Amino acid sequence: MRCRRCKAPAVMQVRRHNAAFCAACFLRHCREQVRRAIDEHGMIGEGEKVLVAVSGGKDSLALWDLLVELGYQADGLYLGLGIGAYSDASVSYVRSYVEARSLKLIELDIPTVYGFGIPEGAAAARRVPCSACGLSKRHLFNQAALDGGYDVIATGHNLDDEAAVLLGNVLRWATEYLGRQEPVLPASTGFARKVKPLVRLGEREMAAYCVIQGIEYMVEECPMAEGNKHLGYKAALNAIEEASPGSKQAFYAGFLSRGLPHFRPGSEEDRTQLGACTSCGAPTPSGQCAFCRLVESAGAPAAGTPVADPRRRPGPAPVAP
Repeated sequence: MRCRRCKAPAVMQVRRHNAAFCAACFLRHCREQVRRAIDEHGMIGEGEKVLVAVSGGKDSLALWDLLVELGYQADGLYLGLGIGAYSDASVSYVRSYVEARSLKLIELDIPTVYGFGIPEGAAAARRVPCSACGLSKRHLFNQAALDGGYDVIATGHNLDDEAAVLLGNVLRWATEYLGRQEPVLPASTGFARKVKPLVRLGEREMAAYCVIQGIEYMVEECPMAEGNKHLGYKAALNAIEEASPGSKQAFYAGFLSRGLPHFRPGSEEDRTQLGACTSCGAPTPSGQCAFCRLVESAGAPAAGTPVADPRRRPGPAPVAP
């Protein structure tokens, strides 16, 4: 195979574009796809501060690298989830990346601050682990962005992720979630803007990007994700994509242009009806937000004096300049 752009020997084939690229042109392709996503959806404005949610996996580290390459002021936020050896390994990849590039990383360890890890919190609240993890991340990412004066939260959700979530939501006709499934969730009272700059790139592209850039990342899946329906939706879409390249992109892009407008109004109305959490002040549809209920279910206050009381909405501390 030859690179479509410069005709040098290709190292990466992207079937949905019917194209192959050499290493240099592939990196250019990734940067261009992120730039186009940002420009098309108005994700990041000039001079805005970006907080990248990093996990140690390929997508989040590649996203951070791409944003820095494109000239954005981007810092990283890592949440320690208390998932044993998996969390220990994940944070080591993030720290190695930061040290090699002299970037700023913010770390917040949930067990240290709140007195429980995701496995214990999920069991106490009778939630599946991915649900407890997701609500914790959403709450703490948003809190960190507001406390740190960041304009934008960027997450590493790629095309494969978004297509799989969309498939699951369509199968259940989860209209509330369909109305919020877009690359940008605008800022509103109590919420920082959330963006997904990787929606034009797939998992294979992100893995190849990291290999070419020399970025080491956590390969293993989270042990708490076993049995997650999301992985089944990905497998089903991969089979369709293998037979018909470009199906995932057509499915997701078609929803954004033709489906999302029908579901968005109800979602926007939901945000206007939120009140303040009685414990932490975060926006919530009920008296106490889901994260504070999780903290209370886990019994952190009764387990001794925590390092930080969650009702004081502590801000994470920077650990690397």
